[in-house]
Amino acid sequence: MSKNRKKPIKGKKLAPGQLQSEILRLLKRHPKKRMNARQIIRKLKIANNSDVVAAAADRLVKKGLLANVEENKYQMNSQASLPVDNRTYSGIVDMTKKGSAYIVCEDLDEDVHVAAKYMNNALNGDKVLIRSWLPKGRRRREGEVLEVLERATTQFIGIIYIYGTKAIVVPEGSADIEIVIPHDRTKDAQNGEMVVVEITEWIGGNNNVNLGKVLAVLGKQGSSDIDMKAILVNNGFNLEFPEEVIYESESLETEITEDEVATRRDMREVITFTIDPETAKDFDDALSLEYLDNGNFEIGIHIADVAHYVQHDTALDKEAFRRSTSVYLVDRVLPMLPEKLSNELCSLRPLEDKLTFSAVFTFDKNNKIIDRWFGRTVIHSDKRFTYEEAQEVLENGAGEFAAELKKLNQVAGRLRKARFKNGAINFETEEVKFRLDEEGVPVQVYIKERKDAHLLVEDFMLLANKEVAIYIFNKGKTENQEIPFVYRIHDEPDPDRVAELVRFAAELGFEMHARTPGETANAYNKLAEAAEKDPGLKLLQPLAIRTMAKAVYSTKNIGHYGLGFSYYTHFTSPIRRYSDVLSHRVLAKNLEGSWRINQEKLEEECQHISRMERRAMDAERESVKYKQVEYLQKHIGDVFDGFVSGFSDRGIFIQLETNFCEGRVSFETMDEAFELSDSRLYVTGKRTDQKIKMGDKVKVKITDTDLYRRQVTMVFV
Repeated sequence: MSKNRKKPIKGKKLAPGQLQSEILRLLKRHPKKRMNARQIIRKLKIANNSDVVAAAADRLVKKGLLANVEENKYQMNSQASLPVDNRTYSGIVDMTKKGSAYIVCEDLDEDVHVAAKYMNNALNGDKVLIRSWLPKGRRRREGEVLEVLERATTQFIGIIYIYGTKAIVVPEGSADIEIVIPHDRTKDAQNGEMVVVEITEWIGGNNNVNLGKVLAVLGKQGSSDIDMKAILVNNGFNLEFPEEVIYESESLETEITEDEVATRRDMREVITFTIDPETAKDFDDALSLEYLDNGNFEIGIHIADVAHYVQHDTALDKEAFRRSTSVYLVDRVLPMLPEKLSNELCSLRPLEDKLTFSAVFTFDKNNKIIDRWFGRTVIHSDKRFTYEEAQEVLENGAGEFAAELKKLNQVAGRLRKARFKNGAINFETEEVKFRLDEEGVPVQVYIKERKDAHLLVEDFMLLANKEVAIYIFNKGKTENQEIPFVYRIHDEPDPDRVAELVRFAAELGFEMHARTPGETANAYNKLAEAAEKDPGLKLLQPLAIRTMAKAVYSTKNIGHYGLGFSYYTHFTSPIRRYSDVLSHRVLAKNLEGSWRINQEKLEEECQHISRMERRAMDAERESVKYKQVEYLQKHIGDVFDGFVSGFSDRGIFIQLETNFCEGRVSFETMDEAFELSDSRLYVTGKRTDQKIKMGDKVKVKITDTDLYRRQVTMVFV
């Protein structure tokens, strides 16, 4: 045994990587032994719960190192000794601009590089089957695509070129493929126009030529509108709903019948209102407050009953699953559901009866929860508040429903305090917002303020999400058989990344103690507090977020580290998240009796939803970057204050203080040559030893913008 290897700490929680190592080490010592999660916990004397241990063991099963045998018992895999080169893996394509790609595989600790000639017609975002190997004398794994398992998209955006009886479209950003369009399928597009095309037949081959048809003609390239549509299409989101989906949505019954009301809890007489952004059109949650005769009170969290209208396996349902989420760009929303549902039937508009799925909590006089109820309801919203209107009432203590808002805010504050006491991380990352003119061009960039009205709504949504997950888990425990469910999980941060952040923070003069997951959460909260006083430290917060795992959907519950919850789901936004529709269906069935969905199928759906969520986030970030560059086009020559936010081999990245736009100062424009440190946290002047480090405050002038590449060029003043 290596003298340098750290022994597991008895009675402590192990981080994900260390947990996998210790499970593997344990079963290697007993290759014929079969152990379940509880037995592993006892043998290792650790404090991780059985769900977390099972998830770590399942990961080792996927890597081919363990085998899952009888009733979730684990054993060393007899095939584990096979050479890695003989195994195949599935993963997601992350394409480079040169046509090669990195395949992100769950079952491998590193991404696999695939040269362009081995891509086998796979495109960015596709799920593929690969073979992987480690070339002699190299550290990086190489591979080849054997098969495309699932296409990320069949629609693309690009310029059409007309050639006699046919046309060719080269998708934007995908110069390595061509789509041939027969003349009768061009929708009369003119040569050089931007079009949306759908591939109807994947041919591939050496020239990677495919057949397709034009779905929409967008016009000449160069407008902001076309660029925004391109962002959506390039991230795998279709701009239009299929005809059968629109037909189904338009055929839905709009009237709420007395027979339907009779099957629900009628809460139309209870004071109820919505609080949403000023520009919102889909109101998918409402809050109610009712005082009971015994002095207790009930707070209702009412969610649009989307699952009532979107029935399983219909065209509507299949399209909602395929999209999985609404996408919110700076200047538009691409909805998950057609407008008839998202803005009408399921939108909890004021002074209208609406069908909802509710979580109702009974509080005693001390604001403590003493009972909870879940079920289908019918409500009647009394008022639609914007966040600004609700905040004004809270601040002034006067206005419509002032007493109700004050009470809700008081209870929300108590819930928030308890959450942070139990280990939640207080990361309120600044959200960049834009004011646009009539043409959609940004005239102002600012940071969204989060006040009590925002936090109030968030706290009650978190409560409902948490309690629904607890209810399902406990019901399964009572029945001695797990109920497969859509959990929202968030793993503990990677210890190596945390250690790197701690070293980085120390160089900026901020000391962090983060040896355990609990200490790490506390350190991140202290960082958030310090950043309020020292804006330079705000640059550490995005880095701290990067040390943490991404929250995903899974049937394998390991808890939500960032929120400090052992059980958590998404229940409160079914208009814009398909995960919530699934949660509603499972909850509804289990309120009526005992019902279990196939866990393997549900897990596959969770993985798809997680992938689509990441694509939506990428699209949203791209649109923000686009609008930031578009805004700075009008400020070439202007001088701004900023902070050093990063380094590359070619220059220094600067984040502007007032609007959070980012650009780069090239080393070529500076007075002397600079050397980048190994840590990439600072540069040093070769002649003067001048040091420029992360977080330094600087003045810069905007010298150029490139909207196509989303780049801003700056020089130091």
